Amino acid sequence: MALVESKNLLDVNGIRQSFRRPNGDDLSVLEDVNLSLREGEIVGLLGRSGSGKSTLLRLIAGLNFPTGGRILYHGRPLAGPAQGIAMVFQSFALFPWLTVLENVELGLEALGTPEREMRQRALAALDLIGLDGYESAYPKELSGGMRQRVGFARALVVHPDILLMDEPFSALDILTAETLRTDFLDLWCEGQMPIKSVLLVTHNIEEAVLMCDRVLVFASNPGRVAQEIAIGLPQPRNRADIAFRKKVDTIYISMTEKAGERARRTHVERFPGTGIATVLPRLSTNVMAGLMEAVAAPPYNGRADLPVIASTLNMEIDDLFPAAETLQMMRFAEVAEGDIRLSKAGLDFVQQETEDRKRMFAEHLMTYVPLASHIRRILDERPSHRAPKSRFRDELEDHMREDLVEQTLRAVISWARYAELFSYNDDDEMFSLENPS
Repeated sequence: MALVESKNLLDVNGIRQSFRRPNGDDLSVLEDVNLSLREGEIVGLLGRSGSGKSTLLRLIAGLNFPTGGRILYHGRPLAGPAQGIAMVFQSFALFPWLTVLENVELGLEALGTPEREMRQRALAALDLIGLDGYESAYPKELSGGMRQRVGFARALVVHPDILLMDEPFSALDILTAETLRTDFLDLWCEGQMPIKSVLLVTHNIEEAVLMCDRVLVFASNPGRVAQEIAIGLPQPRNRADIAFRKKVDTIYISMTEKAGERARRTHVERFPGTGIATVLPRLSTNVMAGLMEAVAAPPYNGRADLPVIASTLNMEIDDLFPAAETLQMMRFAEVAEGDIRLSKAGLDFVQQETEDRKRMFAEHLMTYVPLASHIRRILDERPSHRAPKSRFRDELEDHMREDLVEQTLRAVISWARYAELFSYNDDDEMFSLENPS
């Protein structure tokens, strides 16, 4: 196939990815995704879990094939794993029966590198990444941070043009992750990394601003690039700098505007003839109540900047956004311009005792979460006041993936138990009313 003229290392053009649902319909995971990667830059793919970021990374790695569109590497279509593209995984992915050195040599061995050169390059990679002296250790002898350093060394040893990183710091504790990020950036900025560009998947906004030259903000259902944001700050970056905080705020505003629009629409029917098929997050009522209490308390007094409250509560976007969206859906809060503001109902909820909180929550659950009111109506109408889980599962499977059906049902079960709206028995998978009216 002819070479396509491009100054980019990587071009992703109109990528689509879909999977078959149980009912035979296609579920779109990625839709019309376009991006480019130039030499000398770190580009971040930022979004919540389920927005298709990791799926896209696997397509670029050649581990899967897209349903539509094409991926060009050096102007040529990818047809599988390409020499010059390496990947660092979230889960370390080391072979426990191999030593550190043997794990790092694997990629070179696959390329048919002579044994002497393979050993020299592996030792150099380990030295570069700070693991000199651990060549003969086994993964079980290393800390999580050291195991991830082995993962980096294994990717770097092949001297790739493009390094793909799939949330490489998320499985580490905060301090270890920060140390590894700093070490990686130091090596990158000093030109010591044997790579040309980096594509980083993350759901951590501050990490994206700290590391990336450009950030592509992903929306969900289906996954797509909602906005591209240039960071434009010199390295090394300081989280306390005003310019850094402004970039973080800009991304929060971008993401919460879209999240807010979705949350405001959740009480409206998403599918013709139904009002129940909104995906609900597995979210504890304790988290919702805790967030409302934190926002209501000084110094926020009912309105908080999302980046600030996230830092205060040590919540990442996969924790904070579902909580904020759900509070907005249930009219306990509003999310706009990167802020969360409690509604009158939210402020009232915080002031109530336990029983009154439950009463308020039940009222809002019935009014603003169609699936909850749907289940309650079915239970009220049946003489036995009982209904099997399969009855609602079958309804939802027409509109969402099987795993999201389970997630949604578990969410509404948890919220209804707190509100004492209806009960559910796991043993016989049966919904029921304890005290039918």
